[in-house]
Amino acid sequence: MKFRKYAAIALLSLMALPASAQDFIAGIPRNETLIIQGTPQQNADWFNVWAPGGGAAANLNGLQQLTTDTLWFINPEGGKDAWQNALASEPPSYNADFTEMTVKLRKGIFWSDGVEFTSDDVVYTVQTQIDHPGMAWSAPFTVNVASMENPDPQTVVFHLKKPNSRFHTLFTVRWNAAWIMPKHVFEKAADPLSFNNNPPVSLGPYQLQSYDKGGNWTIWKLRDDWQRTSIGLAAAQPPEVKYVVYRAAGNPEARVIEQRNHNLDVINDMAPEGMFSIMRDSKSTASWLKGFPFAHPDPTLPSVLFNTKKAPFDNKDVRWALALLIDIREVALGSYRGAANIAALATPPTGSAPDDYYAPMQDWLTNFELDTGSRKIKPYDPNISAQIANMVRSQWADQIPTDPAKLQRTFGFGWWKKDVQAATELLQKAGFKKSGRQWVKPDGTPFTIRLQVEGDAIPTLARAGTVIAQQWTQAGIATKVDVAGPTNGQRLGTGDFETAIYWSIETWGGHPDLSFFLDSYHSEFIKPVGQIQPPRNLQRWQDPRLDQLIEKNRSIAFDSPDVAKLGQDFLKLAVEEMPMIPLMAYNKFAPLDTTYWTNYPSADNPYSASGPNWSNIRYMVVGLKANPDAPKP
Repeated sequence: MKFRKYAAIALLSLMALPASAQDFIAGIPRNETLIIQGTPQQNADWFNVWAPGGGAAANLNGLQQLTTDTLWFINPEGGKDAWQNALASEPPSYNADFTEMTVKLRKGIFWSDGVEFTSDDVVYTVQTQIDHPGMAWSAPFTVNVASMENPDPQTVVFHLKKPNSRFHTLFTVRWNAAWIMPKHVFEKAADPLSFNNNPPVSLGPYQLQSYDKGGNWTIWKLRDDWQRTSIGLAAAQPPEVKYVVYRAAGNPEARVIEQRNHNLDVINDMAPEGMFSIMRDSKSTASWLKGFPFAHPDPTLPSVLFNTKKAPFDNKDVRWALALLIDIREVALGSYRGAANIAALATPPTGSAPDDYYAPMQDWLTNFELDTGSRKIKPYDPNISAQIANMVRSQWADQIPTDPAKLQRTFGFGWWKKDVQAATELLQKAGFKKSGRQWVKPDGTPFTIRLQVEGDAIPTLARAGTVIAQQWTQAGIATKVDVAGPTNGQRLGTGDFETAIYWSIETWGGHPDLSFFLDSYHSEFIKPVGQIQPPRNLQRWQDPRLDQLIEKNRSIAFDSPDVAKLGQDFLKLAVEEMPMIPLMAYNKFAPLDTTYWTNYPSADNPYSASGPNWSNIRYMVVGLKANPDAPKP
């Protein structure tokens, strides 16, 4: 689609945008400023990343990306330097039975108000969240930590209630982690849950300069003492980006216009045709992949999430029936225009997962049998990804691989066959009946579904929801798409949904260990509907076999060869129970404007994540280089 078509489509949406980039960065040199797509803030005055804040999205305005810090980071792109010591000076040290973890901290790190960071801050962070249920990391700290000691300003010793070789991962950033709190600030607050932490003191290289009370933009400025941060201590050169603006940028079409006008350097996500248009027409745009599908494959698994605490989604036969009513080819074309990496397993097919899980489990998937109540079927089709590739080959020609291994890396492996008859048998097994063309639940009421999506913020997943809703409706299950918008996260967390297109599985990316999401799936973290479910088991799936797998994983070392075997056991259980329907990797269409900045990370230079919501983006921000050919101020 050409630019003039997008201009026509986007005209009205542009009129509804917040003030233009030139307006809200007035007085700030454009050639020193990186402009990033953010999300409108419902509670713009809220800067407490450790508490919910009445719908605030502090992880989407630069706060967690630029001002917070914790002990370690893992680059989700993998590589030999994937592990990064941040506030800690070295990796964690455990005793023999994983009941004690010792942390050594860096010297010379200061908060932006001049107070030195010490072990007191780490101990305070953990104890405060244990003492205040409802804070972001209260639940995992409560179930793990028996006591702590900090014998000196650079040492913390955690004594655990039971063995857990993954305790350090609570402080290890892949997307986010348990951020360290400023003790000297929060200890003066009457209630850390209601304290807005405004203005926030920063432990990162940037600090707050100003923000829009309407929630449309936030501006961050490089600290004068940026060297006194974990990034600063490791930096060879000062950051060239002096200001970072997180701004709302309208709907997907509007983002295209804004980037073409050089008012938006980094886009978080957009519709695939917008990406295709930019990559075909623009000479100033970079992308993760140089060719189709151009997108960045996040180690995140968009899925159909079921609220397993609400009937009839507590019945695995119903969940499997809904899976078999989906034609994943239509979903891939409708959501990603074919640029989808499909996933039948409960782990994204990115990073090391194809080698650790997908390839080794193909025989098991092909021979997996499902009892419909009338017969046993083998629902897996290993050739579906090749079918999707063939559907788009005519458009992208030689950019579509023919080598089977490369094709699997681009489009995924197999998925479940659409099988209306098997779905019918499963619903009948669960006590459902057909009344005319509509399905009726065992209690005699119509079987209807509310399928929640976030909306324009993630256009590909919104489209996937529309396609799946149509497929279920055509099968006799009236399904309404519920666009939650900025309330999406809050509603998912409290269980205010029936089904949703979102994700509850995220992995490290370049490591077979699944603990990044799996540890939070233990039943000890399950909350009743109405209360906030700790990340990440949004479907509230509960199974004693699941608990056993998690507890065993906690008892072996992070790099043990048994990690992948336990991972496969989990994936088999997830197939059998289908607590969510995995759809695909989260391919993010994230074009990067090079008019003012260069040296963006890419598949050829994967030194950092590039997604605006990722905390790892801080490494990209300080790694960018000013374009010497940029327009002069």
